[in-house]
Amino acid sequence: MENKKGKVYLVGAGPGDPGLITLKGRQCIERADVIVYDYLASSFLLKYARKDAEIIYAGKQGGNHSMSQDNINDLIAKKAGEGHVVTRLKGGDPFIFGRGAEEAEVLAEKNISFEIVPGVTSAIAAPAYAGIPLTHRSFTSTVAFVTGHENPEKEKSGINWEALVKGIGTIVFFMGVKNLPNIVGCLIDNGMSPDTSIALIQWGTTPKQASVSGKLSNIVERVKAAGLKPPSIIVVGDVVKLKDTLCWYEKKPLLGKRIVVTRAREQASDLVNLLSENGADCIELPAIKVEPPDDWAPLDKAIGNLSTYDWLVFTSVNGVSFFFDRLFSKGLDMRSVGNLKTAVIGPATEKRLFEYGIKSDIVPKTYIAESIIDSFKNEELRGQKVLLPRASEARAILPEELFKMGAIVDEVTAYKTSSVCDESINLIEELTNKTIDMVTFTSSSTVKNFAALLPAGNIGELTKDVVVAAIGPITADTAKNMGIKVGIIANSFTIPGLYEAILQYYTKIV
Repeated sequence: MENKKGKVYLVGAGPGDPGLITLKGRQCIERADVIVYDYLASSFLLKYARKDAEIIYAGKQGGNHSMSQDNINDLIAKKAGEGHVVTRLKGGDPFIFGRGAEEAEVLAEKNISFEIVPGVTSAIAAPAYAGIPLTHRSFTSTVAFVTGHENPEKEKSGINWEALVKGIGTIVFFMGVKNLPNIVGCLIDNGMSPDTSIALIQWGTTPKQASVSGKLSNIVERVKAAGLKPPSIIVVGDVVKLKDTLCWYEKKPLLGKRIVVTRAREQASDLVNLLSENGADCIELPAIKVEPPDDWAPLDKAIGNLSTYDWLVFTSVNGVSFFFDRLFSKGLDMRSVGNLKTAVIGPATEKRLFEYGIKSDIVPKTYIAESIIDSFKNEELRGQKVLLPRASEARAILPEELFKMGAIVDEVTAYKTSSVCDESINLIEELTNKTIDMVTFTSSSTVKNFAALLPAGNIGELTKDVVVAAIGPITADTAKNMGIKVGIIANSFTIPGLYEAILQYYTKIV
């Protein structure tokens, strides 16, 4: 049997914004058996990894290395030598101050197949997100990338400071915050005017981005006052003058706000995308997971008797999906529900049902069970048989009120939600240290399972300084009953409605 040949992809993960990963870079993450990633590579990108992939953190943060470069070289070579496809995920671009060439040299020496996948370097991206073009025909057509932290073992600097000052219009320094006074001194000593514009961008392209600009003569004091720390990019040159005019990213209304999204992981992306687009630092904390019911028998029985029902009522997207997945698994198709009238709660549920080719007969104006009850008051339900496939822990008000109208209600479990303990975030520590600005709840079950992650009796204290946003009044009441103060209740009980309420809160739009 022929041995499987391993291969290493040296992938530039981009500067921090996970949206800046290249298509090929994402493909390498998706196909990898082993992923070795750095401190500056967004951990968000790991969601593209296969569930069975081995994930290894290589560290390397400003002198605090969890793994030495030699160890990293040996690791990726060893994993590839065992026949694995290895994706080495490096912040920025692997060949621009990324030591990717050193890793490639080791692989070449060991005759291990590899490919280089370039990434968006922070030298370009961080200034762009701060509104600084590196070249501009009114200012300069030359640019240089320079290390701000040379190898300390060198006897003398390898940088030709005089050539930089006299020959380059824009100079970008990597890793130079701690060495800023020396960089400024070398530039001025070699003829650069103290009035030359300079800017520092910390954590460029991420929700933690912050920037400070000034002149060579005052930048050290300004950076110290602002408390900027690594990782930061330094840009020197007249193009920095355009920063105030072209700055766009730091004007995002939610920039830097750390918001916990508690929705089930597979459903959180819509809210995360909306919040992230406006600068929020979203923490996905899937307090619940959606699963099949413990017993399919009741739903299977109802599906087998669909011809006896008059109405099919869905209260959630999950109910629609699980119902039709089960229907199809029994070898049936849409003709089985062709004679049934349908009702849904909410536009998202309406949309999901329409994806199966069914336009709902009833869509209430608001998105809670009480509203669908009001809509049914115009229907003659006496003696009508209603199938209600939904979550095992759903509220009882809907079947009870339909029964009062004379309907024969079959409430069956189509799915269940259960608590998830996600160890990717130390929730109690984060709340105690007040590093979380907001927690969002999209259902009563997310509230209950979030509360289950906290010490009993201490929920109110841990969340007192956090803004809590609820998708609607029912969810808000659940939170309040558990001692959680709710600051935002969406007017429209949908994900877009919750997003708009959060945006209005932070921008003070009334």
